[in-house]
Amino acid sequence: MQIHGFNKSTLLDYPRHLAATIFVGGCNMACPFCHNGSLVLNPNSQPTINPNEILNYLGKRKNILEGVCISGGEPTLYKDITGFIGQIKELGYKVKLDTNGTNPTLIKDLIDGGLIDYIAMDIKNSKEKYKITAGNKALSIESIEESISFIMSHKIDYEFRTTIVNELHTKKDMDSIGSWLKGAKAYYLQAYKDSGDIISPGFTSPKKETLITYQDILSNYIENVSIRGID
Repeated sequence: MQIHGFNKSTLLDYPRHLAATIFVGGCNMACPFCHNGSLVLNPNSQPTINPNEILNYLGKRKNILEGVCISGGEPTLYKDITGFIGQIKELGYKVKLDTNGTNPTLIKDLIDGGLIDYIAMDIKNSKEKYKITAGNKALSIESIEESISFIMSHKIDYEFRTTIVNELHTKKDMDSIGSWLKGAKAYYLQAYKDSGDIISPGFTSPKKETLITYQDILSNYIENVSIRGID
């Protein structure tokens, strides 16, 4: 695995748990609003962290930290993630995976193997606008749908989430997403913010009122719809 970032302690990335977060490089999407542009486009330009260093740190902090979040980039691009997560689990940690859902086979293997305890899958947009929002015209919507279906049918804790960008999302998109994910357990709207490392700068953040309107639309389909990233 190419690990390019390690947040040693956070209360934000893993709901209800004090966790550490690992950031891997590379992604099979190029969402223009991505806030980790360098990790996606030029991961080899970023310093790397030896996985053993992280495992040693986690071993020393296992009576303090509760979980580990694996994010990116896209973690499911790495075949060796299974063994790495297994080592983390052996230390007694809960593991959360952040994913774009493009590798349903690996997601199934990780869930069925009991290697992850929580999964957060990004929903980029309505199916009609998915490929352009993800920055990948060759994207397989079928793979995305397969991941969604499997996650919703399993007992694992999960959430779906969408980063809302004024220029990319509309009320019509929210209605389409709601119909698509009808019956999902948890869905979060996240306000886009310019991190300074955006793939295509120039997008704008939604107003609070816009997010609330979108929340109301989605609540017609999904019981638990919440908003992140606003005061």
